[in-house]
Amino acid sequence: MSTEPLRFDTKIAVLLREDLEPWQRLNVTAFLVSGLGTQVPEVIGEPYEDADGVGYLPMFRQPVLVFQGTKETLTAAHARVLSRALPRAVFTGDLFTTGNDRDNRAAVRAVPTAELDLVGLSVYGPRNVVDKVVKGARMHP
Repeated sequence: MSTEPLRFDTKIAVLLREDLEPWQRLNVTAFLVSGLGTQVPEVIGEPYEDADGVGYLPMFRQPVLVFQGTKETLTAAHARVLSRALPRAVFTGDLFTTGNDRDNRAAVRAVPTAELDLVGLSVYGPRNVVDKVVKGARMHP
């Protein structure tokens, strides 16, 4: 078995608006990454098992990098991710006021793309392309 660090040629990134409350950052991140595994199966690794044989769900096979930026940074990243047609998920400010999946989808559907109040974005793709999408953002502390 190799002890060399595994370097992925792909990247999973989450970009959060910098003015979110801590609980919002966690909630938005969880929601955003949940969509990737359902549409991009290669991001999911093998199931886990402990020494006693108890099984656990599989998780992402690679780290999720979390970034933050201004509203303008998020808007620019959104435009770049759309122009590159990468797998993505969005979370808008309106979703903080809804209480279920149906209303969440309706809230996003009601707003034109250019007018979305983006508070979070997740993206998956080739490492260098994702780096270009999140350009201008900084790693979340």
